[in-house]
Amino acid sequence: MNILLCLILTIAVFYFSYKKYSGFLSRTFGIDDKNPTPASSRCDLKDYIPGKTGVVFSHHFASIAGGGPIIGPTLALIYGFYPSLLWIVIGTIFIGAVHDFAAMFISIREGGKTIADITNRTLGKAGYILFILFVLFLAVLVTSAFLGLTATALTSLVPAKTVGIEGSTILQTITDPKTGQEMVKIGGIASTSVIVITLFAPIMGLLLYRKGLSVLNASILSIVVCIFSVWIGIYYPMQLSPRIWMLLLTAYVFLASGAAVWLILQPRDFINSFILYGGLAALIISIVITGLKGSAVTYPAINIAEGGAKLGYIWPMLFITIACGAISGFHSVIASGTTSKQISKETDARKIGYGAMLLEGLLAVTVIITVSSGLDFSRYSSIVFPQDPLAGSNPILAFALGMGGLINNAMGLPVYFGALFGIILLEGFLATTLDTTVRLNRYLFEELWDVLFKNPPAFMKSHYFNAGLSVALMFIFAYKQTFLTLWPIFGAANQLLAALTLLTVSVWLLKRKTKAYFAIIPAAFMIVTTTGSLIYLLITKYIPARNQLLIIFDLALLFLSIGLIFIAWKTVSGFLKGEAIPASEPITISPALKGED
Repeated sequence: MNILLCLILTIAVFYFSYKKYSGFLSRTFGIDDKNPTPASSRCDLKDYIPGKTGVVFSHHFASIAGGGPIIGPTLALIYGFYPSLLWIVIGTIFIGAVHDFAAMFISIREGGKTIADITNRTLGKAGYILFILFVLFLAVLVTSAFLGLTATALTSLVPAKTVGIEGSTILQTITDPKTGQEMVKIGGIASTSVIVITLFAPIMGLLLYRKGLSVLNASILSIVVCIFSVWIGIYYPMQLSPRIWMLLLTAYVFLASGAAVWLILQPRDFINSFILYGGLAALIISIVITGLKGSAVTYPAINIAEGGAKLGYIWPMLFITIACGAISGFHSVIASGTTSKQISKETDARKIGYGAMLLEGLLAVTVIITVSSGLDFSRYSSIVFPQDPLAGSNPILAFALGMGGLINNAMGLPVYFGALFGIILLEGFLATTLDTTVRLNRYLFEELWDVLFKNPPAFMKSHYFNAGLSVALMFIFAYKQTFLTLWPIFGAANQLLAALTLLTVSVWLLKRKTKAYFAIIPAAFMIVTTTGSLIYLLITKYIPARNQLLIIFDLALLFLSIGLIFIAWKTVSGFLKGEAIPASEPITISPALKGED
């Protein structure tokens, strides 16, 4: 298939779905800008603060995108190009974007509460406790998987010959003592870039929210900072061991999780978003140019047998491997945990909730096009699924080299140029995912203690205690497990959370006598798929390997999900039979949501 045709069809389908399907959802929800948002009614200039639409979109997109829409699709390509493409497109439109939009909207209507707290008000205390425990389990898996992967990528070394600079002095290199090969410190360049951007984030926050800098000028300044960070990285690449990076990242996210959202989190995401926008633009332009030259996908169209040998049966494993490019439960935590507290008007929920997920789906499609047309399949396999058990899987490097090959084919630029862009592009967002998730962990622990204890001890209300608990669990788990071991159970938990979120959304809508089939149907599909994946992983992977930690996590996730499904089913069944359901606190509902004209 011609790669340009693939891109054009994807954009057309996504555009049509935004105009029609998200419009239908908006009317069903009763979006109304006359309703005040919690960002305005509860403004505290720390967690609740009305944000400019473009800035909040960038923050939200950077937070949900992270590494998921790049890592998952890169891994899933082993099943073949078409299975990955179809799941990304269909999943994004009918499941992922619906999930994100709905979670964000009901959080706004519920005063900026997290999806876990909304479950409390929708399914009761038992449902809430099970849900928040589930989310906390997932958060540990998210941060652990990305902490290990980030540390690996930030220390990446690439053969100079692979990126076309053997014997050159353009980039700093070292000699591999085992092979004698000249290796480029590509991860070290990304390391320095990430540090520079992070240090500049508080300055950007002050300029935006204290000095009134316009979004346009802030955008220009962000682009300059991004370019400067790369320039510094080329001359001063930071080369540390993966373990040291784990410790440094753990310390950083501990500190960042307690700072005001406008000081580090939001401006850092805003700056990083321009690397992602620039990377996405470069990929699209390169796909257009090479597509016009007749470039086609070179990977197997369908490769189920090899994919099954590497990752497991295509069902359910494909649907949890692409864990963020099509649907992600983690998005509901972001949408309700931070973004809903920054939205100035309800109509922005459609643009940010549904729109950002479509952009993420587009990114995932460009990733599979890029890797499958810019990197040789055998090279891809050796990097992502290495035969040497001591050689860690590095899908970030595979994507970066694919980007380098694609840009080289399109514009004649050196392979190292695109590869460097690709690895820096992803590294910033992996770090973003870490600090955003630890901040959310802090919120969730604080909520949990309030429910479990009538008067929680003072230390349990402390940021230091809750953030410290979050980062400690993250570090311990990442230290003991490899990325390829963590990703499947993370994907299963992530997708199962999405299903449970859609269940909560369904009950919330049904209680308000509003259509809910668009949430119920995808919830049912994802419940069956993800529950099947947890059982499959338990029987075929964890028990044979005697991996006690993952056996415990798998069984705990199964128990929590079954409990939540039972509570949701009991609630919905009672509602359908006409039984009274305890109402939530009074909520302002627009006439359209009540079904009035």
